Amino acid sequence: QAEKRALAVVGTVITTSRYTARRLRDFGVPGERIVTAEPAVDDAVFAVGDARGDSLLSDTEAPRLLCVAHLSERKAQHQLLEALAGLLDLDWHCTLAGSATRSPAYGERIRSAVADLGLQERVELTGELDDAALLLAYQNADLFVFPSTYEGYGMVVDEALAAGLPVLSSDGGALADTADKPGAVTFPAGDPSALSAELKRLLTNRSGLRELATAAIRHRHTLRRWADVARDIRAGLSAMPESSRFSGDWLSLREGADHRARDAGLTQVLADWLTARYKAQAGMQSEAPLHLADLGTGRGSNPVHLVRRLPLPQRWTLIEPDPLLAGVAQTRIEAEDVPATLIQRALTADNLNALLPDDLHLVAASALIDLVSRPWLEALADAIARRRAATLIVLSYSGVFRLTPPHPMDQGLAEWVNAHQHSDKGSGAALGPEAAPLLKTLLQNRHYQVTLAPSCWRLDSAKAGDGDLMRELMAGWVEAALEQTPGDAEALQQWQARRLAELASGELRIEVDHWDLLGLPVDEAKV
Repeated sequence: QAEKRALAVVGTVITTSRYTARRLRDFGVPGERIVTAEPAVDDAVFAVGDARGDSLLSDTEAPRLLCVAHLSERKAQHQLLEALAGLLDLDWHCTLAGSATRSPAYGERIRSAVADLGLQERVELTGELDDAALLLAYQNADLFVFPSTYEGYGMVVDEALAAGLPVLSSDGGALADTADKPGAVTFPAGDPSALSAELKRLLTNRSGLRELATAAIRHRHTLRRWADVARDIRAGLSAMPESSRFSGDWLSLREGADHRARDAGLTQVLADWLTARYKAQAGMQSEAPLHLADLGTGRGSNPVHLVRRLPLPQRWTLIEPDPLLAGVAQTRIEAEDVPATLIQRALTADNLNALLPDDLHLVAASALIDLVSRPWLEALADAIARRRAATLIVLSYSGVFRLTPPHPMDQGLAEWVNAHQHSDKGSGAALGPEAAPLLKTLLQNRHYQVTLAPSCWRLDSAKAGDGDLMRELMAGWVEAALEQTPGDAEALQQWQARRLAELASGELRIEVDHWDLLGLPVDEAKV
């Protein structure tokens, strides 16, 4: 569950194997967010293979087996010892290279097993090796054996192949893919008998072992270099949608100002109404939670603000098309010990009613309806009224902002920004500043009592935390104005430069007016 919460709040997920990529689907990560960057092999290991050349094991030499892994239950060195104990009639020597202190009890278990099985003369425990000693171990080995029961990739398999070593590996986890290469064979993970049988086959068939080694040497240069990994990771980072990164940053910047601006009185009226309608009737011990929905939830700022101000128990439905933002929202709500269900869909006038659950007690949204068209808003009003749910729609832009000290260009800028507000944001011509008054009328026509209350951003460059929001806000205004009047680019840039200087000196203040709207069914409203 902790991993699911973590994975929900990142954009692109980079895995080390196709196997892990497949597993992530079970963790709720959509395939389009997953990039695989399989590990590579250091150049020094390839150099060992270059030095090995055609010098392969002769019929008279005792094969030298090598296993590289820290001693732990998952790496399953005990199963390798069990398999080797049944092959004492054959010539071989085995080196177990890896730390014995990461899992001290298991390390002691392996040391005891070596003695108990009478393998002291056949098995060497080297402990953890430095780079030079590890390269020498690869150079001196004839067969690499890897009994691990589970790996997310298994880099040592590639290292052994790059060093020109034949490989006998389990198929645990990603190893079925990693060891599916020339020069390697696999056995069922966790099966010492199968491991023993494969070891016996290779140790008693020197020509077959040499053929496996020849295949490793011939194909080792097809293994990946770290430049390949860097390319894959860079591609994965680039795959994250720019819109997600931008909107996530913007929503983070504005959250504090949003929470300060909201009309607390409307939230309290809503809390009282919900308590009276859905709690007092059934008794405060009712186990049925309030069902609340937040439309276009983004990072979940709106439900995060409301969850502690409305009666419990609650459950939320969060509707947000961006999977990264939706994951952040769900994690934040569940951190409040409140269940949250995601609907990752874009709401349209045609699907809005179908996507909203039928049993909602509240339909909420923040900084949303000024971006939608009249048909969309009419569909919202219909859906709310059909459920006789309360609605709290906050921080809808009113079309008015003020800057101090004043500047002659402020009024013209506001007109251009408001004109841009009416451009198509995805559902047709946006309502902009007319949205909140129109929704009030639409709900009143559907037998709702509706209250509009002002909610004003008050930003001060001398106040810690406001500066970045003010900078981005003004940049957005200038960008919107340039779309309306590109011929005034120089004047707009001069205005922006002046305002940024005032911001830096701590003398700039900005107020942006919004509307908060509370709608309650007339027949049961208690205000």
